[in-house]
Amino acid sequence: MRFGLHVRLGRPEIDSFAARLEAEIAAAGGSVITEPGQVPDIMLAVGGDGTMLAAAQIAVEWDVPVLGFDLGTLGFLTEADPSDLSDVVRRLVGGDYEIDERLTIAASIGDTTLVGVNDVVVEKIDSTRLVNLEVFIDGVEFTTYRADGLIIATPTGSTAYSFSAGGPVVDPGVDALVLTPVAAHSLFDRPVVIPAESDIVVTVRRDRPVRVNVDKSVLGHMTDGDVVRVRRGERRARFVTFSARSFPALVRDKFGLA
Repeated sequence: MRFGLHVRLGRPEIDSFAARLEAEIAAAGGSVITEPGQVPDIMLAVGGDGTMLAAAQIAVEWDVPVLGFDLGTLGFLTEADPSDLSDVVRRLVGGDYEIDERLTIAASIGDTTLVGVNDVVVEKIDSTRLVNLEVFIDGVEFTTYRADGLIIATPTGSTAYSFSAGGPVVDPGVDALVLTPVAAHSLFDRPVVIPAESDIVVTVRRDRPVRVNVDKSVLGHMTDGDVVRVRRGERRARFVTFSARSFPALVRDKFGLA
C-alpha cells in the first residue's frame, strides 16, 4: 500500500513523529510516495486540523481517502492518536478500516475554481470598512449582508469558523450548507441552513474589495459587481475511520460538555 504524507514541519515533536511514521509504514510492508505525479492509496496528515484540511484538499483532488494523526489542539478532523501509531499503520496496511464520506464545497470566480472540505469565506480586506454582499440562492434574491464577511460552510466546517461566528453545529451526516454572516450590521443577521444542492451567488456591492478563501486558501479578490458562485463539490471527501463514534459524542468530547 502506498501512502502520501502531509506534515506540518517546524515542530520537533511532529518531525520526530513523521520519521517514526515512515519507519512503521516500511516495517509493515507499505511505502511512502516521493516522486511527483504519484498517487497514493491513502493520504496521511500529521499535525492539527489545519494540516488535515490541506491534506484533505489534496486527497479530494486525487480521489483517495485521508487520515489525520492528532498532534494539534482541538482535532475535530484528525482520527488517529499518535500513541496508537503501530496499530494504526497495521490496520491501514491490512485494510481494517471504514470510510466516512462527507460533503465538499466548491467556489468559482470566473474560470477559477477551488474545492474545500470546510468552508468558503467572503471577507473584507479593509479592516475599517464593512462590505455589502448580495446573495442569490437558486436564482432567487435572498438578502444583502452589510457585514465583515460571509461564511458558507459544509457540516464538517460547521465546527470551525462558522461556529465561532455564531453558526449552528451540523452533523456531517446531513447534506446541507450553512450561511453565517460575520458581524452583520443588517436587520437579518441569523445563520441559515439550506439544501446542499443549492446554487449560491454572492455579488460585491459598492467599491469595497473582498477576498475569497476556500479552506483558508485564497481563491481571489473581488470588487464592485464581481461575483463568486458557491455550490457543493462534485466529489465527496473520504475520511478513514476506525470507530463508529457518533457525532454528538464527538462534539461532547471535544468541547468537554460532560
